[in-house]
Amino acid sequence: MPTHKITTRLIQMDINPGCPSENCSYMLKQIQLAIISKVELLIFPEMAIPGYLLGDEWERESFLRECETCNNEIMTAADGIIVVFGSIGLDWSKKNEDGRVRKYNALFVAENKTFITPTDTPYPFVIKTLLPNYRIFDDSRYFYDLRKLAMELNVPIDKLLKPVNTSVGKLGCMLCEDAWDIDYHTSPLTILTEAGADLLINTSSSPYTFNKNHKRQRIFPERCAKLQRPLIYVNNVGIQNNGKTIFTFDGASCIYDSHGNVLSIDRPFEESELTFSIPLNNEPFGNPVELQSDNTATIAKALQYGTKKFMELCGISRITIGISGGIDSAVVAAIYSLIIKPKDLLLINMPGTFTSSTTRNLALDLANKLGCCYAEIPIENSMKLTINQIDNLKLISPSGTKQQTLKLSGLNIENIQARDRSSRILAAAASAFGGAFTCNANKAETTIGYTTLYGDLGGFLANIADLWKGEVYQLAQYLNEHIFKCEVIPQGTIDIVPSAELSSAQNVDEGKGDPLIYSYHDLLFKSWVERWNRATPEDNLKWYIEGILEEELGYTGKINEIFNSTQAFIDDLERWWNLYQGMGIAKRIQAPPILAIKRRAFGFDHRESQMGPRYSKNYIELRNKILKKI
Repeated sequence: MPTHKITTRLIQMDINPGCPSENCSYMLKQIQLAIISKVELLIFPEMAIPGYLLGDEWERESFLRECETCNNEIMTAADGIIVVFGSIGLDWSKKNEDGRVRKYNALFVAENKTFITPTDTPYPFVIKTLLPNYRIFDDSRYFYDLRKLAMELNVPIDKLLKPVNTSVGKLGCMLCEDAWDIDYHTSPLTILTEAGADLLINTSSSPYTFNKNHKRQRIFPERCAKLQRPLIYVNNVGIQNNGKTIFTFDGASCIYDSHGNVLSIDRPFEESELTFSIPLNNEPFGNPVELQSDNTATIAKALQYGTKKFMELCGISRITIGISGGIDSAVVAAIYSLIIKPKDLLLINMPGTFTSSTTRNLALDLANKLGCCYAEIPIENSMKLTINQIDNLKLISPSGTKQQTLKLSGLNIENIQARDRSSRILAAAASAFGGAFTCNANKAETTIGYTTLYGDLGGFLANIADLWKGEVYQLAQYLNEHIFKCEVIPQGTIDIVPSAELSSAQNVDEGKGDPLIYSYHDLLFKSWVERWNRATPEDNLKWYIEGILEEELGYTGKINEIFNSTQAFIDDLERWWNLYQGMGIAKRIQAPPILAIKRRAFGFDHRESQMGPRYSKNYIELRNKILKKI
């Protein structure tokens, strides 16, 4: 192994997806600065030229040609420096399995104005070996991987997966998933090390999710110490999306030494760089890894960052929020107040027949504390107009024969209020104010569709819809204590019972509210959505019968204090499961994009098919058996 040091710079860049020339211009500037600073090795993230989450933009050949031109511009600029960067690799003479031009998620190594070809490989770039095909990732839809190429050429994969020989040493280059090889038969890290790599390089475009960095800081140092090689991890910042789910990228770029120590860029969610002379003689140079779990502070930063970046992407500078006096809309308003000026933030309270003076005053109090624009627009008259137009409406056939009469139920009237607030008032006000209005739904509501189509489900972005209700409360406390350092979100809003206030049965002054016990239902729904081995009612009922439901869900209370009988437990379980798999899906399909925080965000992260509520045969037998015993 060489004994010298490589002066290396990691560029944690904000990639603008779908804009190759813009990204290329930024990279060219960084190359010139690195040359002036006498940097030997300059590394950019995965897909630094095109961006990563682009949907079917990958099918446009004009876009691919632009990327290819940018790749060559970077190559030409690599004069007196080694530049490693991610982009699309193309073979115009071959096809993917969809019949389109052959595309590779590739890593290019440029030196002396040329691309260095990895030993014994047919292309002047490194090909991603492991294509993730889970969660948000759909790589095999667009890219051909190294494993397929090895099968096509009828050669072992280690013949194609080789280090790149440069003037500073053998670089073991890989892309993102290639270093997360625990669940794969092929281990690029091991193959590259055994092939003589002096330095391992992992360029990534890895979206932020809660505690992902905690997992990486457990796995990567262990692998480096075992392989006795330093590893560079370069990730991007910014946001990218797949149409329904918005993902933030926090960077978290770093260098691990061959003993598992780390040097990090301590500026998450920011463009930054790290320059360090990396020794290749197994000399330790980093700091011991301190495992830190994400917390409410991390969530707050990701939410603020992602919301701001999405507003910029959409060209939105003014925001209108329907403010109810409740916790969800208050937290959403607080987040936007950190992003835009008070004059660009409009809060609108829309009291109806069942709105209490308590919540009206809380809404006004929040607006005063934020110092933003405020209006109160009652909906009673417009609600009555709709009711008068529809209730008792006689439906007549063209022949003049009476068919039937429409009658509005209590639920119909509740939904009229929600739709009047969003589809009529907020949409019109946002248009007049010059901007967009928000969706304030949380994850519990989103799971079971406790929201109204074309009503409070509307908005340009649902930025807290990946947070459970309890987490929204935690975020409110955090914002008050650590961000504003005073009570901006009124304590009354935090203390009051959550309620839609759409009927007399939801009178907050009488302690009446939503039909959910959030401390329990958050955890029940989480078991269906976020649990690694996702639960179903069959699992929930088994846990209940075995007396371990609290332990499995992480619920600190007692289930028998919520449900006084097994029948009540089952009725509640099936009520919400039917909605989760039924109308909840239909509503989620039509919902605004959700800002992802967790490892299962609704949209194209948590993928769903409308098949209607379903129960396993075992569940039905178990339910019938236990109810008969009673």
